Amino acid sequence: MSYQVLARKWRPQVFEDVVGQGHITRTLQNAIATNRLAHAFLFSGPRGVGKTTTARILAKALNCKEGPTPHPCGTCDSCRETAAGTAVDVIEIDGASNRGIEHIRELREAVKYAPSVGKHKVYVIDEVHMLTNEAFNALLKTLEEPPPHVIFIFATTEPQKIPATIHSRCQRYGFKRVALQDIAGRLRTIAGAEGITISDQGLIMIARAAEGSMRDSQSLLDQAVSYSGPAVPDVDLQAILGTVSQDVLRRFVGRLLERDAEGLVTMIDELMEQGQDLRQLLAGVVEHLRNLIVAKTTKEPARIIELAEQDLAAVQQQAAAVEIERLLMLFDSLARTQDELRWSPHQRFTLEVGVVKACSIVSLKPLGELLERVRNLESLAGAGGGTPAARPAAVREHPASSTAPPAARQPAFPPASAAASGDQWGRILALVKQRRPGLASLLEGSVMAGATDQVVTVAVKGNSFQLGKVEEKESRGLVEQAVAEIFGRSLPVRFQLAAEAPTAAPARAGAARQAAAAPPPDPIVQDALSIFNGTVIDPKKPEQ
Repeated sequence: MSYQVLARKWRPQVFEDVVGQGHITRTLQNAIATNRLAHAFLFSGPRGVGKTTTARILAKALNCKEGPTPHPCGTCDSCRETAAGTAVDVIEIDGASNRGIEHIRELREAVKYAPSVGKHKVYVIDEVHMLTNEAFNALLKTLEEPPPHVIFIFATTEPQKIPATIHSRCQRYGFKRVALQDIAGRLRTIAGAEGITISDQGLIMIARAAEGSMRDSQSLLDQAVSYSGPAVPDVDLQAILGTVSQDVLRRFVGRLLERDAEGLVTMIDELMEQGQDLRQLLAGVVEHLRNLIVAKTTKEPARIIELAEQDLAAVQQQAAAVEIERLLMLFDSLARTQDELRWSPHQRFTLEVGVVKACSIVSLKPLGELLERVRNLESLAGAGGGTPAARPAAVREHPASSTAPPAARQPAFPPASAAASGDQWGRILALVKQRRPGLASLLEGSVMAGATDQVVTVAVKGNSFQLGKVEEKESRGLVEQAVAEIFGRSLPVRFQLAAEAPTAAPARAGAARQAAAAPPPDPIVQDALSIFNGTVIDPKKPEQ
């Protein structure tokens, strides 16, 4: 007789043997016992969690010689034929290869006939989401009101692809991923019965690689035995599964926490020499960081982290020595590297640069601390002390050779001379230009008309539009900040158009009288000249 793989040999034959789906098996057993069985069922869930197996057990329970019974005997002809897949009253259909409307028409004709041997005719349609829309529509009426001897069982991994009209005519049962400990326990039972020697750590490795699928875990165990023989060491399992051991992950993350970039690059080189896949390595590192975060934030991490007891204890010990903020930043950084690694033509380079970046991450200052520092600076500025950078400017305004006592010294106002005043205003404009070039352009050509111990007056060259822009709260604040840095103290700034500013030079009186004698310019032309910094050309005067 040919060899039978473990997944088939250890396939559950009664409801009690189905692992991890107690919420479904109990409901079906109670429905059979109380004769409240529906005429159509929809079994949905991930691969390898028992959908088709449960459908076969339900068919056995309905057609058992002692049934319908929640505990099929497994010894009568009907039970044996159903388990072997040869029962004429249990029809299993592959929805992927029988997806057309013609196949559903044949099914509609066949359901009219009574069962040959058993009490019910059971149709099990696997991967039912592969049926076409026309096939689903042809099935609707039969599915809603089937003959009393017919039971439909649909199995699918993608229930969202099934029309709502089918959903509404079925009782839906959602199969879930099998828990890691449940898979490991079932594998321990199989290994003991088959004479396979394997450690608990090895069973956990297989269960993790199966990702919640009982069938996949049994296939992996079968593969491990074919590779290593009856005794399966953990080293062989790592080679078969391509996984990274928890010890390697702890050392890798430990070097990340120590910012040991050189050690990490060396470790990546060693793992590549051993044939380790870099994507699996980084996926394991990201998962280990997630485990550290969970261990740091939950009181019962054993319920969430799927690890053996000794590995879980090591994770908790490592998590206790690091701050949660550091773990979150590392997780975020390496998760981005994981996305980049997926499309990178040079995976090694991407991973090495990614871990070096992660080592250079600097912890952020708490927002509350930064806000407190800003409030302290604002309180100092409001008290008239100015900013720390502005105080040396105040000292430079008073020569060290001054003989006046400190109480008699005057405030640091602009000198009376126009040259000194222009120099002060030039420095103010330079600061404004560094911080907002657009505002400096609006103030181009403006002058500081004067300053007192109460206010600084600026004559804005231009029109009312420019005056309104510079008088905005944000613009005024920027100019006042520059004035405070140059003069060494906070002073309000008053803006006015240059035409409103008092004329300081008597030499300009003649020009003013000449301008007054001339006819007033057109306001529109004046605005245009101010905006574009232009001049009026006399059309009668020939160009030079």
